[in-house]
This record gives sequence, C-alpha cells and structure tokens, in this order.
Amino acid sequence: MAASPAAVAVGVAAALLSITSFAPQMIKIWKERDASSVSLRTYVVTVAGFICWTLYGLLIQAWPVVASNLACLAMSSGVLAMKWRFDRKAA
Repeated sequence: MAASPAAVAVGVAAALLSITSFAPQMIKIWKERDASSVSLRTYVVTVAGFICWTLYGLLIQAWPVVASNLACLAMSSGVLAMKWRFDRKAA
C-alpha cells in the first residue's frame, strides 16, 4: 500500500528537520572551537539511538527510515566528534 502524498510530505519534512536540527550546534562548536557546553551523555545516547533506528530500518527494509536516520547519525556523530576534539573541560 502506497503512502498518501500528505504522509510522504510530512515524512520528508520530519526527516529534513531532524537532519538539519544538528547544524546550528555544529556551526556554533566549529566557530567557537568550544564544545564544553555540549552534553557528552546526551550525544552518546543520541548517536546510539540513531544506530538503533538505522538497524531497525534495515531489518524492516524501510529505506526512507534508513536514509534519514543515517543522515541524522552522521550529523549527531559530527557533534560528538567535535565534542571530543574541542571540549575545553577535557584540556
């Protein structure tokens, strides 16, 4: 059964908003070279969640779920990597 155009539009909007939601944090960290205000635990859990969502999408062969969660995984992993690189508390 094919999804309705409205369902597809909502799904695309949700995916794009989820993916781009990490951009402001990434830009701020990169510009300031400081990630001390970012919660390490939050991003570890977020990355783990996107890994699980991606695996779930693979298991049920839901490629839009896989694609959007891989993109979110990449963005949240980028924040996590910058947290480790630019965390002034660790220095």
